[in-house]
Amino acid sequence: MSMYMPGATAVGITFDGGVVFASEKRIAYGNFLVSKNTKKTYTLTDKVGTSVAGLVADMQILVLQIKALAKIRKMELKRDVPQNSIAKMMSNMMYERRFFPLLTQVIVGGVVGKPSIFTLDPLGSVLPDDYAAVGTGAEMALGVLDHQFKPNLTEKEATELAIKSVKAATMRDSFSGDGIDVLVMTKQGTKEFTEKL
Repeated sequence: MSMYMPGATAVGITFDGGVVFASEKRIAYGNFLVSKNTKKTYTLTDKVGTSVAGLVADMQILVLQIKALAKIRKMELKRDVPQNSIAKMMSNMMYERRFFPLLTQVIVGGVVGKPSIFTLDPLGSVLPDDYAAVGTGAEMALGVLDHQFKPNLTEKEATELAIKSVKAATMRDSFSGDGIDVLVMTKQGTKEFTEKL
């Protein structure tokens, strides 16, 4: 992790019937705390979402562009755009900007077909996974996830695990904290809420 990677922790978990994302709301850059109330978890379509650790301004640009592209793609396909296609779109966009990289690490996931998530790095690699964590607190979050993730978690178990893993990161990472945004996506729909720390 480079010295300048903005601090943050974001996780994504697949469960029986859906995906859950969680990210804390603090943004720090170097040793400078920029904001304590920043959204880093977004819906991209009604069936695909994303969670991010990195420069939020970059991320907001990326999200807006991907939302627009996904809409066009859906009209062309006449069906929902699967999460792996959206992950690929996002990775292409990040790769095109690799010389002025979008300083961001991204988890994209959704419920088109079987629930799945993908991790993207700033140069555009797309790695499928059952669960993932990115950001300065990723190691701490993965410490929790590696032990407690199992296939076919219920929505409640996955949501609790996502929150718990981000909390573990915020306790040991001075750059993470101040509440956790949670996004749960299932075939039935999408829920978003903020868990106070």
